[in-house]
Amino acid sequence: MKKISLGLIGFGTIGVGVVKLLQESGELIEKRLGARLVLKKIADLDITTPRVLTVAPDVLTTKATDILEDPDIQIVVELMGGYEPARTFIMEAMRRKKHVVTANKALIATYGNEIFQAANKEKVDLRFEASVGGTIPIIKTLKESLVANRIKSLMAIMNGTSNYILSKMTDEGKAFADVLKEAQALGFAEADPTFDIEGIDTAHKLAITLSLAYGKRVDIENIYREGISRITRQDIEFAREFGYRIKLLALAFERGDLVEARIHPTMIPFDHILANVNSNYNAFHIIGSASGSVFLYGQGAGMMPTASAVLSDIVDLSRGILQDVSRLVPYRSLGEDIIDDIRLVPFSEIQTNYYFRFMAADKAGVLSKIAGILGEMNISIASVIQKGRKEEGAVPVVMTTHKARERDVQEALKRIDQLDIVHEPTVFIRIEDERF
Repeated sequence: MKKISLGLIGFGTIGVGVVKLLQESGELIEKRLGARLVLKKIADLDITTPRVLTVAPDVLTTKATDILEDPDIQIVVELMGGYEPARTFIMEAMRRKKHVVTANKALIATYGNEIFQAANKEKVDLRFEASVGGTIPIIKTLKESLVANRIKSLMAIMNGTSNYILSKMTDEGKAFADVLKEAQALGFAEADPTFDIEGIDTAHKLAITLSLAYGKRVDIENIYREGISRITRQDIEFAREFGYRIKLLALAFERGDLVEARIHPTMIPFDHILANVNSNYNAFHIIGSASGSVFLYGQGAGMMPTASAVLSDIVDLSRGILQDVSRLVPYRSLGEDIIDDIRLVPFSEIQTNYYFRFMAADKAGVLSKIAGILGEMNISIASVIQKGRKEEGAVPVVMTTHKARERDVQEALKRIDQLDIVHEPTVFIRIEDERF
């Protein structure tokens, strides 16, 4: 039986999951692969803290160089996270002609262009399925299953923490701060939840996904991003009255030679397939030019779901090693010698529908003044809800619009918020509704 030697850098939650899966499913993998995967070394700064499994002491090391310099190790699995020294270790592994598997979304999203070029130069494979969507095979789907398609649109829930918070707020009427504490207690949210709730984690994943969907280099800094920390129970209830749920969505649309890409809280109809993705689950709704609608759903994070994706990459690379071939599938949708930069629609020029909530004076003429400014900026009102008094002298006036341009909306709200009849900055949430 042939053997393929692995080196694992990072023995945290996901690293433990990978070792656990190798131990539990080793025989199954061996039968499906036709070779034995041998975990020769595990490198981590902490090799003394007890884990939920045991490994032979001589497998553990505190030195990544014990893996990088070992000529027998053919695949390096990087699961330490962060930018450095993960980037240095990956580059060194490739320089030594080792194939690499990583789950490091932040690294691939930020330094992917450099890393892909290095892998191409060294003629080694680089796989990163676990960096987006956990156990969901979104990367393989885009690179392989939909290879004959132009991706017309992609709408996705990419962050389980934010989805858990919004689901609880919607279904149980809880406040944002209370649900965040609950998510932290359950381990769904970090002690510092900024990356999750402000859309940074989603931005990393969307940058990678865009690159694969459109065969382009993507600069993460060019993607508009907005988080969920300003979403209130009041807006969730108004959304319900209009027939919507609020989700943090990553959105991409083909617009001729350009791509429209953005991340923000979005109202979507109750009957939209993504509206029913709740708790900490992730999902991807893709429309291809030939495939039509494709929906992928599953656990987007966690020890074993992510380990499953890592093992998938390891087995793929191992099959190539057994056949003495590599790079059968491009790192991105196109070869590194012909890939170019993505061209994004300026965010100020995007057009979508909007929800507005004005806290306005409870007197005659208020609605006409607000509507007048909206009309001057070519923003057409689709529906209006005006509730009874909530605060002394102020009532919520809530509107949805037909499609409007972001630049016009921002200018209109700037003018409206300067009116003495408006008591608070206007709350607005974008809407994706094909019925408009």
